[in-house]
Amino acid sequence: MDSSPLPKAKNCGLARTLLAVRTLRASFLGSLLVGLTLGAVTSKALSETEADSPQSSAEKLFPEPSPLSFWIDLYRAEPVRFLEVMNDLSTVDIIYTGEIHTLDRHHYWQTRILSGLIEKKKGQAVLALEPIEQFQQPLVDRFNDGEFDFNELAEAMNWSNRWSNFEDYRALLELAQKNDVPVLALNARAETIRKIGRQGLESLSQEERNELPETLNFDDPQYRQLLNMLLMVHASMDESVLDRIFEAQVARDEKMASTLAAFLSQPGNQNRTALVIAGSGHIQYGLGTVSRVRSRLPEKKDRIVLMTESGELVLSEEEAAMSRDISITHEDLRFLQQPKADYLQVTELQE
Repeated sequence: MDSSPLPKAKNCGLARTLLAVRTLRASFLGSLLVGLTLGAVTSKALSETEADSPQSSAEKLFPEPSPLSFWIDLYRAEPVRFLEVMNDLSTVDIIYTGEIHTLDRHHYWQTRILSGLIEKKKGQAVLALEPIEQFQQPLVDRFNDGEFDFNELAEAMNWSNRWSNFEDYRALLELAQKNDVPVLALNARAETIRKIGRQGLESLSQEERNELPETLNFDDPQYRQLLNMLLMVHASMDESVLDRIFEAQVARDEKMASTLAAFLSQPGNQNRTALVIAGSGHIQYGLGTVSRVRSRLPEKKDRIVLMTESGELVLSEEEAAMSRDISITHEDLRFLQQPKADYLQVTELQE
């Protein structure tokens, strides 16, 4: 086991960074709803080994995690080996893997999961990505057909200007292409979501509105309460803007859910297992995108996989100036009445 320290996170767009860091950092203890502590488990008993996990290009492209790194089944309240996690994930239809977009460790585990899924499902999978907007799918299809490599796809999509840390997804996309796993672009158009956040849903033109699902479900009090709590990180956040921010979040969730549901409902895709890569705020507690896919495809089984932030993400001076410290306690999150995920990857807290 490589004991080299984990890499520090790179900075990304302010809005995504602020939401992600506070979502996981402020609620780190809340993630461990089962009450397990890091000191209760030894690295010898629970560290990952080459023998019990699928091999993947992730091991070459990302640093190996810290020795004190293990998985927890949050429903059984027990630590589990990655092989057990992978065996269970291979039995379901949709795997939601949350991330803080710029943490290398999160991308490492996503790539390990995709590799294991390819091995167990014999390529009957689809890689569904929040970091690519759905209107770019024709270009993504050229990548799926082998016409583009990663660099050519990124250039064609102007990806560097639409998703700042696009390079972090190279390993995933190249692994998918090598194994004939199609890539599915999930996200709503950034300009549309930005406009909703600033001016509200009613400000959209008919053309902009037509890019979103006809029905958007805003009747989601748990999700609204959680989002309001997390948004208090922003020093300038005013109560008057929360409605618009919630509308923007739901619009993105509904777009991703409708895109995934439509793909999995097509003939030839119904037996594929989807690996969904999205910010943790869209999938934690089974809310957001997850609940909206479940309403469209109630027969599909799913799992939610999250990874701790563990103090690895560092805000820039500008981002820090625009945020404020908040404390979200275990008690604050009890209204949710369900664990944050099915499986949680825990890594030693970085000081």
